Amino acid sequence: MRCNKKYMKKIAIIQSNYIPWKGYFDIIAAVDEFILYDDMQFTRRDWRNRNQIKTPQGVQWMTVPVIVKGKFYQKINETEIDGTDWAVDHWKKLMMNYRRAEHFSEIAEWLEPLYLGESYSGLSELNRKFIKAICHYLGIKTAITHSSDYNLINSKTERLADLCVQAGGTEYISGPAAKNYIEEQVFRDMNIKLTWFDYAGYPEYTQLWGNFKHGVTILDLLFNCGKEACHYMKHILP
Repeated sequence: MRCNKKYMKKIAIIQSNYIPWKGYFDIIAAVDEFILYDDMQFTRRDWRNRNQIKTPQGVQWMTVPVIVKGKFYQKINETEIDGTDWAVDHWKKLMMNYRRAEHFSEIAEWLEPLYLGESYSGLSELNRKFIKAICHYLGIKTAITHSSDYNLINSKTERLADLCVQAGGTEYISGPAAKNYIEEQVFRDMNIKLTWFDYAGYPEYTQLWGNFKHGVTILDLLFNCGKEACHYMKHILP
């Protein structure tokens, strides 16, 4: 799976999130291959199985229930969804809070079937399905693979760098939060350029329900802006 180093290939490696915010998709659009890092431990009260929407009462969480009792060290791709009622509940909440948005009907045509016409047993499967559907709507053609497609080593930073090498990557694009643990020298030793993604400077768009919030699910942007969403992101072409 290696490629000629003369070809510059950008890689990003991030755990899957439930209906992530716009910055997540901007990173996907900025690279040639996006690796879902679901071999990592599932973390509770995190973005893996929940995200935020805007409502008349303020920002609220939508959470996919998962089975965690006695599973303290399970990986994301081992985490099972608890029941099916959540899907109807989430769609009702989206419809109730976004039906007045200009592009609600357009987005609902492909989004509603994902909630009401599909069934999911695993969290990783669910997240991947929604991420790919949103990428398709936005015209993001980045290859999306999984860390389980590759051979994984133990060290955290070395694992990321080694995944890049296995994927034929020459540059690793990372979110700024990873500065807390990434050892930059490891990437230098493997001749991989390390670039920190910048989330600053996103323009505001017309949002429902009060003061503007950048960190909510990308569905907020899609409902309000439709195909014009690309004008409020950094790496998606019109």
